[in-house]
Amino acid sequence: MYRFSSKESLSDFQLLINDIYSLPDDRLFSLWDLVSNQERFTMRALKGIRKDDTKKIKTNLLIAFSWMMAVANRLRVDVEDITWNRFPVRCSYCGSNPCACKKTKSPKKVNFKRNVALKPGSLAGFQKMFASIYPPSSRNLFESGVHLAEEMGELSEAIHRFLGEHKKNIFREIEVEIADYVSCIFGVANSANIQIAKELEKMYWKNCHVCHELPCECNFSSVGKFKS
Repeated sequence: MYRFSSKESLSDFQLLINDIYSLPDDRLFSLWDLVSNQERFTMRALKGIRKDDTKKIKTNLLIAFSWMMAVANRLRVDVEDITWNRFPVRCSYCGSNPCACKKTKSPKKVNFKRNVALKPGSLAGFQKMFASIYPPSSRNLFESGVHLAEEMGELSEAIHRFLGEHKKNIFREIEVEIADYVSCIFGVANSANIQIAKELEKMYWKNCHVCHELPCECNFSSVGKFKS
């Protein structure tokens, strides 16, 4: 039986999704199917924001995050590694903690060193890190939701371009957009006071969070009809 612990890392969660879903994902879903489901549940989380429904935000945010991991697994992208490289306890653009982009309005991206000793050792640690870089007090839930939608669109665009051109520099854009999407998942969670690691522990207590089988036995139609 596979389960997620709130003390585990981003990499542990990505591995969990791989172990539970890689077989059915490879057999039933194209890359675009995976991205479509990530988009679907991302939008449902945003609907929860519009309706001020914390439960809907939480459940759909977790599912969208899970589908994103499936996308990363298909593309062989190490989510923890790219997220840390882009956000080493600093804003990826201005290089400050907390982010000072609104104040400085600097047109140039700042180069800075990464101190690996500061890298969070757990998924919960990454959420805490993003709360320090982008404090919820400086960005309300609606703004966080808009940012999440923006990054979902940019990730889809990068994947679309890569599948058409197959260039390494465009694949790098996919990695960047995945990291940005992760930052926004935590941004929405922090604004909505949702502890992602603890909620994933509740969701993934026994294999697939829907059928509870290993590997997952949900079929294409049941996944397409699933609502939360």
